[in-house]
Amino acid sequence: MKKWKLLIPGLIVISMFTVVSCDSGAKAGNDETSEGESEAKTVKVIELSEKEVAREVDYPANLLANEEVYLAPGAPGRIIKVYPEVGDRVYTGQILVYMDPTQLNTSKLQLQSLEKDMARLDTLIKYGGVSQQQYDQMKTQVDVTKSNISLLATNTVLTAPFSGVITAKYFEDGELYSGAPNTQVGKAAVVVLQQINPIKAQISISEKYFPVIEEGAEISLRTDIYPDTVFMGKVSLIHPTINAQSKTFNVEIQVTNEDELLRPGMFSKVKLEFAKETAMVVPAIAVLQQMGTNNRYVFIYKDGKAKRIDVEIGKRFDDELEIISDDIQLGDILLISGHSNLIDGAKVKIAE
Repeated sequence: MKKWKLLIPGLIVISMFTVVSCDSGAKAGNDETSEGESEAKTVKVIELSEKEVAREVDYPANLLANEEVYLAPGAPGRIIKVYPEVGDRVYTGQILVYMDPTQLNTSKLQLQSLEKDMARLDTLIKYGGVSQQQYDQMKTQVDVTKSNISLLATNTVLTAPFSGVITAKYFEDGELYSGAPNTQVGKAAVVVLQQINPIKAQISISEKYFPVIEEGAEISLRTDIYPDTVFMGKVSLIHPTINAQSKTFNVEIQVTNEDELLRPGMFSKVKLEFAKETAMVVPAIAVLQQMGTNNRYVFIYKDGKAKRIDVEIGKRFDDELEIISDDIQLGDILLISGHSNLIDGAKVKIAE
């Protein structure tokens, strides 16, 4: 029994020695790891330079009919016939509305009578049977009546001034047209005709682009309804004045709409490309974002260390970003790989 008692302390000593030895080994391992972590991290870099880019700006746009007319006669009268219905396609010169022709027919009969009187005066004036004054008065009556007939004809038979689609109809056959504005549109109209091929987009542009935008400039247009389709157009009109409140000016764009997918009233986005200019553009992966904020920053290689620089983001060009900062210069060395977990001042080495 005594021998066993003597052996137990020995075992305890051995165990303690083993634990201490293991602990010493762990500490040694940790020291080696710490030394490894303090080593410079390998990174990839590029030299900052300027690049020529096309300055593009996106604007929301309202789609409008390229041409629109509220068709109505010039004087009140009874409507005999309204030919088209809403949605009908009509063509230039097609008869749309036929008004009561009573006044027109009366004027035509008056003209026939005046022309007979004029023919007699033509003979009499040759032989001095009437004065020049009487002859001139008769001729004036004939000319006035002809002019009146032309006007009445225009207001009796209403034709389409251009090809398009009937988008509204406010009167039916036999109704009396009074000439008063329609309560729905605030305008006097029997039918409304719109041209939608091509269609027109209208946008408001910041005044700073007034000197550079030009008529005929090509644009691209997209809509949420057809996200995969790009519609092409050209600037057709630049309004000559600047809005004093918004500091913007209006621009109209004529957009090709062969399949008539676009319709007035749709919301769209227009991309305008202005003159090319130089900008500091870097790979998007080089720009980091501070967690929980919208702050953006990059790392610059300086004397073997990573220096953090806060930047502002300009335009995006595919997989590249324009960066803006007073603290970076052309020729600086920008970290583009291996920099995601760095802190300001961390040691780095450039990959060979």
